[in-house]
Amino acid sequence: MLIILTVLLLLLVALALIVLYWVRPGIRYSWMLAASGALVSWFSVLFWQLNLPLTFQLPPWEPASLFFESLSFTADRLTWPLALSISTLTLAVILTATARKNFPDPLPWAATLVLGGLGLLAVLADNPLTLLMAWSAIDLTELVTQLRSADGPQPSEKVVTAFATRLAGVGMLLWASMVSISAGTPMNFQDAPPQAGLYLLLAAGLRLGVLPLHLPYASEAAIRRGFGSALRLISAASSLILLARIPTASVISIFTPFLLLLAALAAIYGGWMWLRAPDELTARPFWLIGLASLAMASALRGNPVGAVAWSCALVLSGGALFLSSAHNVWLSRALWIGMWGITALPFSISATGWGSTMPSFWPVWPFLLLAQALLLAGYLRHAIRPTLRDNFETLDRAAQYVYPLGIGVLLGIMLLLGFGGWEGASRLGVWLLALLGVMLGGIASWLAPRLRILTPLRAHWVRPTASSWMDWLFRGLWGLYRLIGLLSNSFSKMLEGDGGFMWTLLFMVLFISLIIQGSPGP
Repeated sequence: MLIILTVLLLLLVALALIVLYWVRPGIRYSWMLAASGALVSWFSVLFWQLNLPLTFQLPPWEPASLFFESLSFTADRLTWPLALSISTLTLAVILTATARKNFPDPLPWAATLVLGGLGLLAVLADNPLTLLMAWSAIDLTELVTQLRSADGPQPSEKVVTAFATRLAGVGMLLWASMVSISAGTPMNFQDAPPQAGLYLLLAAGLRLGVLPLHLPYASEAAIRRGFGSALRLISAASSLILLARIPTASVISIFTPFLLLLAALAAIYGGWMWLRAPDELTARPFWLIGLASLAMASALRGNPVGAVAWSCALVLSGGALFLSSAHNVWLSRALWIGMWGITALPFSISATGWGSTMPSFWPVWPFLLLAQALLLAGYLRHAIRPTLRDNFETLDRAAQYVYPLGIGVLLGIMLLLGFGGWEGASRLGVWLLALLGVMLGGIASWLAPRLRILTPLRAHWVRPTASSWMDWLFRGLWGLYRLIGLLSNSFSKMLEGDGGFMWTLLFMVLFISLIIQGSPGP
């Protein structure tokens, strides 16, 4: 019951913010209401750990022949750290909003609270039906909020393309359920058949929400940092939790080495673009690609704890960096703690990241370590560079106290999860590989300002609508879809026009003649 109460609190506070915005737009206490709701919810999730596991299940749905399971949620020592990460990010977005130029603006706060609540439901989903419902709610929320920010047909097309990509992930999860049912067992996360494991991996990959790379937000940097960061990170976390739910036996396949190699190459691409991007907001999609690929590689090695570790680092380390909008020497140095979260060194949150519980494809390890090194070097570069950040001294007195708390709570929880509270805490991990990755990251950081190929991309990449070859690929697929739709509309208009009746008769004659020719003779 505590699970639903926490989520309801976030949703009710969001509803109150929207009502107050409509009834009394200039009310002064909107931020206090949003911060209080996020803080109480955060404390609630923090204290779940004292009584794990927590479960909540709705009554069975009818008919039972169609719905094998009802909506069910579980918070255990594997899902709780990711739920705490999402709750912490939600609180941090509200706290750091005091340093934004659009302060106060309650609508992005309300949307962030809704995303936080739905993200909690997704990471705590205990069966595919519950996860599908949570994913659908997140997708609809994202679609509505982004269409409000889209200005013109081209940005709207990118929103619809991203929505279609996520729907493909939902469809892949449905397909995995059908494969499981055809094998004679209703789909669940504990007993997924081997045939469904790869489909679950594909569902998580499609649902990451990194394609198209640059989605349209409002032109204000404040929206991109606050709500935009929450949207990207929570959506990715709600997808990556599926990696922790896949049984190890379900990912054992002849295709596993090839999928592991593809994940490593994707991680290198993400790390490379992350290092070379001019600022952290432009580089945010590549951060998701890099860390999500490392989480996918952990799942393919039979290490769900490692997948959760990389996912928590994605939210907490990335959130601290992306929410940093005011430059201060001490805050910039504090962001180095976020880099600790992706080192995989002992007692870090990602210490279990390099573990494996089944024979691993060893030729892929150099690629994974190179990807981690690029991510580390890129994080250091973005942390110490004040691009697109305001001067901390120009903030008002209250913001100078509240804003650092928002960054500090993300870094503090990241350190806390490294030492206790879940299955991946207080681990030494594969420290030799982690140390090698850190050394490679140090070399990449030293070489970055000295080699032209490692310097940031040109300034036009700062624009959120910048294109890459991956965007061109999706634009080509979208163009093919539009061409098929145009041909379909032309065919429909031909049938509905003045000659439509004659065309219908012609098709009927052809159809009947084919049937007659194919029928056996007397």
